[in-house]
Amino acid sequence: MSEVIQQLLAAGPVVTDGAWGTQLQLRGLAPGVCPDAWNLALPDRVEQVARAYVEAGSQVILTNTFRANRITLAGHGLADQAAAINRAGVEISRRATAGRARVFASIGPSGKILVLGETSEEELAEAYSEQAQALAEAGADALLLETMSDLAEARLALAAARRTGLPVVASMVFDSGRNKDRTMMGVTPEQAAAELSAAGADVIGANCGSGVAGYVDICRRLRAATDRPVWIKANAGLPELVDGATVYRMTPEEFAAYVPALLEAGAAFIGGCCGTGPDFIRALARKISAARS
Repeated sequence: MSEVIQQLLAAGPVVTDGAWGTQLQLRGLAPGVCPDAWNLALPDRVEQVARAYVEAGSQVILTNTFRANRITLAGHGLADQAAAINRAGVEISRRATAGRARVFASIGPSGKILVLGETSEEELAEAYSEQAQALAEAGADALLLETMSDLAEARLALAAARRTGLPVVASMVFDSGRNKDRTMMGVTPEQAAAELSAAGADVIGANCGSGVAGYVDICRRLRAATDRPVWIKANAGLPELVDGATVYRMTPEEFAAYVPALLEAGAAFIGGCCGTGPDFIRALARKISAARS
């Protein structure tokens, strides 16, 4: 296990952060605008999000780089700014922590489907190598591959991330199938844990998905299939569409009530994904602090 991961886990379960996209929207991000571009255009607003999570109790915060691979950025005409956007994302989060939290840099999926020929393995490998290298050079403490649904793509991203020498968290999204326990590509928690562990991930995880309640069992299955620490960042329940807007009804206290079950299921890192914010992290931090004592 890497030194960074060991240090974090030494005191017990680790509190991570919550959603970023919705927090940026609260600060004026308009629909259709590339969130990652704000790292260069409006860094102060991005830093507000990062700092809010640190102040809420996050021991690990992410970076505003989820879609900052050149394949996705090309859709916004920003492919040539990929390295700069990623470096700025890390620098912003590092400033916000002021040494109070670790920065795990976010690497998301390309949005293209390999099996349909929308991209190639070579294209993905190059894009992820560029992104991972920029994040590492900017001073990230670790790299997080998140919301992955295709194991082939996840393995390519993992290989690129490992070449930086940084610890790597590999997290899949389970939201499909009859029991909502498979990825969009049909991958089970057991398959993901086994393959990503064998490929060298330091931490295995699940994020996003159909809600925190269902991720308790996902966590238990991941824990049973790997000897690596387990990372869980679930959504705040299922969203509803109200007047054209996506709304999550779950409260921070209701979300945090799942902490004991997640810890019992083997979670080592706990945070939130869609529908969560700083108030959710405060509630999680209180529950996790109580569990440590």
